[in-house]
Parts: sequence; structure tokens; C-alpha cells
Amino acid sequence: GDKAFAQFLTDEIQEEKKIQKHKSLPKVSGGWELEVHGTEAKLVRKIAGEKITVTFNINNSIPTSAEDDTQEQQKPDEQEPELTSTPNFVVEVIKDDTKQTLVLDCHFPEDEIGHEGEEESDIFTIREVSFQPTGEADWKDTNYTLNTDSLDWALYDHLMDFLADRGVDNTFADELIELSTALEHQEYIKFLEDLKSFVKCQ
Repeated sequence: GDKAFAQFLTDEIQEEKKIQKHKSLPKVSGGWELEVHGTEAKLVRKIAGEKITVTFNINNSIPTSAEDDTQEQQKPDEQEPELTSTPNFVVEVIKDDTKQTLVLDCHFPEDEIGHEGEEESDIFTIREVSFQPTGEADWKDTNYTLNTDSLDWALYDHLMDFLADRGVDNTFADELIELSTALEHQEYIKFLEDLKSFVKCQ
């Protein structure tokens, strides 16, 4: 059984490498520096008096609904649809002269249906906003967290503009999806390779 499993994995790895779009991770424009630790990626950008970091994790970042819909319509000879990784991401804005970090928790809504009437729809939304002490690893649950569900639209728009002024806009979000998708695929291939070694190990 293990031999057949290992052979299946070998074929699967070859297939995945064939469809791999990026041999190295795509860059995000706008002077962002990328750090990757396993499945977590961090983008850092410094502008006058501020440091902006965007962190995301590729685990569980591929929407499950995409797979269900396509299976029914798919003809046998068609290429499998491309899976896209749309992770939640956290933006931290740190000002040099304060002890507080503004933290904005953003995500990609799974359904864009509500936005079709709008001319320029944002592809991501801000879910929560809070202040956290700068430099502390653990965020405090005792700090007030603003949930944007019940937020005044004008305030929400200002928050979106605030992010856009710091380079976190639709273009950035598109590039983040591309980066995340490439990273997810790279990690998936690595996982298959590790699994193959593990299965073959007697």
C-alpha cells in the first residue's frame, strides 16, 4: 500500500510543479519587504515616521465553497480551476513617537454579491480595529476592539482611506492574493514531498 501511495505522490508532485506559476515568490510593489516563516508571511514598509506591517497565514486560506461549485459544472477534460488563496490579514501601523500600535484586522469577503452596484468596490474589508501596546507579543483582550459591523460608514471610509494612504489598497490586496496563492502552492508541494519521504521511510 505504501509503495502505491509513494508512487501516487511522485506523480502528484510532478503535476503540481507543472502548473506552478511562480518558481520564486512574486514581489509586492510599493517597497514592501517580505519575510516568510513557514506558512506565515509578513510585509513591512517604512514611511515618514511610521512602520506598517501586514501579516497573514496561508493555512485555511483557500475558500471551501469554490471547490463545491466547480465540481458540478466541470467537464472531464477541463483543467481543474485555479485555487486562490485569500487569507485574512492584519495591518499594524506603528508611529515612531507613540507607544501604541493601530491594528486593523482585514479579510476578503467570500461573496462579492452585495457590491456589484457600486462602481469602485473594495476587494477587502476591515473587520476589527484596536490599539495594542507597541512591541508586545501578546495582544490584550482587555483593550477595546471596534467591530466594523455596526460602524458609521463615514468613519469606515476614513479608515479605508487611512490604509490606502499607507499603500494598503486594492492593488496591494490583489498582489497579496497572488503572493499568498504562490506561497500556499509552494508549501503544498513541500508538504507532498515531505509526505512522500515519510511514507517511503521504512
